[in-house]
Formats: sequence, C-alpha cells, structure tokens
Amino acid sequence: MTEKVYKILSSEEELALRQPIEEHVGKIQAQIDELRENGTFKVVDYSEQIDSVKRDKIYTKEEKAKRLEELNSQLQEAKKVEEKNKQAISNLVSEAVKYLDEHYNQEYYVPVKESTKLEKAQAKVDYDEKLKSLASEHQEIVSKLHSQEEIKEEKYIYKNRQFDAKMHYKKTVQDSKDRKHSAFTFRYHLIDSLKMSNFSIKESLLQRLENYAYAFNVRDFLLKNGLYIAIICVFIALCIITPMVKNGLQLLTVNNILSILQQASPRMFLALGVAGLIMLAGTDLSVGRMVGMGMTAATIIMHNGPNTGSVFGHIFDFTSMPVIVRVFFALFVCVLLCTLFTTIAGFFTAKFKMHPFISTMANMLVIFGLVTYSTKGVSFGGIDQSIPGMIMPRIKGFPTIILWAVAAIIIVWFIWNKTKFGKNLYAVGGNPEAASVSGISVFKVTVGAFIMAGILYGFGSWLECIRMVGSGSAAYGQGWEMDAIAACVVGGVSFTGGIGKISGVVVGVFIFTALTYSLTILGIDANLQFVLSGIIILAAVTLDSLKYVQKK
Repeated sequence: MTEKVYKILSSEEELALRQPIEEHVGKIQAQIDELRENGTFKVVDYSEQIDSVKRDKIYTKEEKAKRLEELNSQLQEAKKVEEKNKQAISNLVSEAVKYLDEHYNQEYYVPVKESTKLEKAQAKVDYDEKLKSLASEHQEIVSKLHSQEEIKEEKYIYKNRQFDAKMHYKKTVQDSKDRKHSAFTFRYHLIDSLKMSNFSIKESLLQRLENYAYAFNVRDFLLKNGLYIAIICVFIALCIITPMVKNGLQLLTVNNILSILQQASPRMFLALGVAGLIMLAGTDLSVGRMVGMGMTAATIIMHNGPNTGSVFGHIFDFTSMPVIVRVFFALFVCVLLCTLFTTIAGFFTAKFKMHPFISTMANMLVIFGLVTYSTKGVSFGGIDQSIPGMIMPRIKGFPTIILWAVAAIIIVWFIWNKTKFGKNLYAVGGNPEAASVSGISVFKVTVGAFIMAGILYGFGSWLECIRMVGSGSAAYGQGWEMDAIAACVVGGVSFTGGIGKISGVVVGVFIFTALTYSLTILGIDANLQFVLSGIIILAAVTLDSLKYVQKK
C-alpha cells in the first residue's frame, strides 16, 4: 500500500474537505434537535423559568405558588417527551460519533495537520532565504556607501528588515498552529452540539491535552515551574549523594517521608495562616514569636506537675484538672493569645493603612519582650507523657498528626474557594480600591484574614508543643516566619496580592521541610541551610516579579 502524499492546503481546500463531514453530521443534528424540541429543550427552558420565579420578588405568595404549579406541570410533560425520545436520540448520537470516528481524522484532520507541517517547513525555508537575500543586499549597499552616517542608517534599516522578516515568519507559524488547533477542536464542536456538552472522560482529556499543547510556551513554563524543577534536581542529587556519604543510608524511605510529613504538619498551619496575609499583598513577621508564645502557654498548662518556672513570679499548677481538659484548655489559650495579637495587627493595618511589615514587626517585638520578661526566658520542661498518644497516636506506625494538617488544608481550601469571604479575599488582594467600590468592606476582610491567621497559628503552636512533648520557651520558633513566608512564595502565593492556591502552599511547606530534613541527615551545617533557603526565596520572588512584569 503506497503512502499518501500530502500538500499545503488553501483555506478553500480545507473547507472543501470538511464540508461533507459537516453536512452529514448536520443532518443527524437536525433530527436530534427535532426530537429535543418538545422534550429536552423544554425541560431546560421550564427549569430556568422555575428558578427565575423562585428568585423573583414581584409575585405575591399566591401568584408565585400558582405560577410554579403551572411550570412544574409543563416540566413534567416535557420530561415525559424527553424520556420517550431518549433512546432514539442516543442512537442518532452514536451514529454521528461513529461516523466522525471513521471519517474525521483521515479525511480532514490528518490532511490539515500534515498541511500545517509542510507550511511551517516552507516558512522556515522562505525565512532563511529572506535573511540571506537581505544580508547580500545589505553588503552590496554598504560597499557603495562612504559616509559613516549613511552606513549607520543602512544598518538600522537592515535590522528593521530582519525584524520584519522574523515577524512574518512567526505569524505564518502561528497561523499554521491556529489552523491545526481549529481543525482539531471542530470535531468537539460537533460533538458538543450532539451531546449537549456531556463529553466522555476520554473526550475531555483529549481536549485538555490539545489545549495545553496549543497554549504551551517554554518561557512561561520555566517562569512557572523552573524553581520546582531546580529543587527536584537538588532532591535527586541529595538522594544520590546521601548513600555515598552516609555509608549506604537511603534518604527516600517510607520512614523518612513520614518523618518529613510529621515535621511539616504544624508548619502547615503557620503557612496557611500567613498565606492569607500575603494574598492581601502583606506578610507576618511575628509567626515565629507566636509559636514561642503558644508553646510556652501550652507547656505551662499541660505540664506534668507544678511548673518549675514562673510567669510574672507566679508558679502555675493545672494538675488538678483532668488531662483531656488541660489539653483543650491549652488549645483554647493558644488560639486566644495568637488571635488577640493578630487582631491588633490587623486592626492597625486595616484602619490606618499601615503596612503589615510594620504592624507585625511591632507584634513580634512585643510578644518576644512580654514572654521573655514574664518567664525570664526559661524553658518549662516537658508535658504529660500521655498527651501525645491521646491527640496524635501512631496507628501501625502512621503519625496521625498528619491528619490534623489534612483537616486544616481542607477547611482553609473551602474558605478560600467556596465562601464569600474567600472570594472577597482574592478581590481585596487583587485591587482593594475596586473591591471597595464594588461594596466589599476592605476593613472586615483584612481583619478577618488576620483573625484566621491567628487561629491557625494557635493550632500550629499547640500541635508543635504536643509533637515535641513540651519544652516551650520564648526562643522557640525563631525564624519560623521565614519558613512560612518562603513556603507560600515558593508555592506561588504572590506578594503582588490576589494570586495563590492552597495546593501551592502545601507544596511549598513540603519542599522546605524536606530540604531541611535532607540537609540535616546529610550533616550540612544549619547556617548553610539558611543560605540555601535565602537563595530559594530570592529565586522564587524574582520569578514571581518577572511573571507580574510580563502580565503588566
């Protein structure tokens, strides 16, 4: 069997190839539409009318009930017709799809695709020949000129001609790409009408792949994913190096992964909290000190016996309370303290248009000063040994602290994506002036974001206290604000405001926790780990800034 030879098709030839398919499917579509006329189309129409009447406030209660009764009666009649014609429509749809499977690719799409390939190849040949021609013409003209000013002007004209030739080449390539994409999508335009947008999983997947390939841009891809690719390469290098340096010790094991997830869980709360503030084009420098304050308060309450340290000279003893009551009282106090301070910072930020950098830096200093002064900077020892097993037991080796983080991720995702507050958060972060004009209270959204951050900080510090079995002190959590902020930035939460996803925050937390864990196992000095974190933050913000400039 001889291989089919393709050629470059004109627009008219492409339409001529498509016309028989379009006409054949169009006839089947007309039959389907006729069957749907008094059935499916009426069902859709009556359903929309019913929703409209339910929302409409011009009707009296009696009028609304009467109108709804009429529409529901008509809707039921339409549904009977729809059910009656369902099988006939299904058969016609199957017939049309089968015809497309047999004819569309070979008779239309493949010839168009091959045509665009040939067109792009010819465009490249033409472009190369044009450049040679321009170069030859330029050399000939320059050889006849004597004035430096004339030569300079000719070079300028030559560069412009080269640029024009390049733009013409790019336009031809893009036109070919558009025609190929249009030929691919037209099939799904026909199926869309046949199935009323009820695509199969395979059809939806194929469309997504085509749309991704069509819109793919190397520069945009690297701007969006370049940092992740670099970090993955670092992880791969660490996985290779660690067994060599540590006598066969493997980095990528189940136990190590669980340890990373366990360490990441309390930090997830902190990152989710600060992410909401970064969404508002802000930040929070007090996160680490919030952790120290929460850890100290939780350790004092959950301490096994009278505390060895004092707070403002007073020795606390909560052992008279049942253990489970102390556990949740500690949680309440952690959340209360953290929320109190974040609300203060949020109030000053929202009311006086103070930058969060200033309000949260003030919080950081106040919290550290108060906790250190009141406790003399001492550590309060361990908590009751039975508490970790109650709150985060290991089930067949699995650390259930991870489930607390999963719950936080789900709740915050729901708030960001499914609530009015979440939509307002994106709006205020993107453009506070426009949000205010549209009726959104910028003050309430800003303070709300700080309150939500405080609740998450409280939970995070409480979990960290239980994970570490106490040892709370004012110094604990130092530098954690940088980890939380870095995780958000690496995860794509933009400092320009209004841009970010919960999934990105989760990935960012895992990346930083895993890096720290891996470098510690490898024996890298903690100070050098700070250097690497700084480089990653700088790279992440640089890429974010480049994306912002590109959009502008």
